[in-house]
Amino acid sequence: MAASEVKLEDSWKHTLEAEFSEPYMTELRRFLVAEKEAGKRIFPKGSEYFRALDLTPLDEVKVVILGQDPYHGYGQAHGLCFSVQPGVRIPPSLVNIYKEIESDLGIPPAKHGFLEHWARQGVLLLNSVLTVEEARAAAHQGKGWERFTDAVIRAVNEECEGVVFMLWGSYAQKKAAFVDPNRHLVLKAPHPSPLSAHNGFFGSGHFSKANSYLIEQGREPVDWQLPDQA
Repeated sequence: MAASEVKLEDSWKHTLEAEFSEPYMTELRRFLVAEKEAGKRIFPKGSEYFRALDLTPLDEVKVVILGQDPYHGYGQAHGLCFSVQPGVRIPPSLVNIYKEIESDLGIPPAKHGFLEHWARQGVLLLNSVLTVEEARAAAHQGKGWERFTDAVIRAVNEECEGVVFMLWGSYAQKKAAFVDPNRHLVLKAPHPSPLSAHNGFFGSGHFSKANSYLIEQGREPVDWQLPDQA
């Protein structure tokens, strides 16, 4: 997977160029091509693999939220973690994220799950693995995406100042363990999944803490209120 083949926002393309020439990316591309040739349905569509990066240039990153895998149901995933396409039922973890935003900031829950409004303000909604096979959760783990997204997080850590990392659950916390807390605000809580949200995600206040920190840094806070229409 050469950088010249990939359509990617310029700041990220420049920063991540070396990754695309690494053998693991060549192997990852071969794997994805073979899966499609075998008739398997892959989500999200190819033009949206790097959607999180395209919507949030490196020099505009204010907040990083880490997910694990894209949703594996038809029509859900579109390249942003926790987000679903317009018209798709809001997933349980996102329902809980909305509940915490309402508790923390008094913003009523959105009626849709389309989070591009956040991404366009500098919220990097990054999954660790960027593709999945339909109806097979975690099917593309261990194929190379994790190394690529480690490079994304490393770039934010090293090239940006004063970014808020919202690390929900042990997976995200382990993945971003190298982030420098002296340069960035690292917020940790349990995952918003219904299985764990009551163990400390609810009441964590991450959204107000993030905005307070951004204001202290002289940056615009994030408008967490989503538009009525996706």
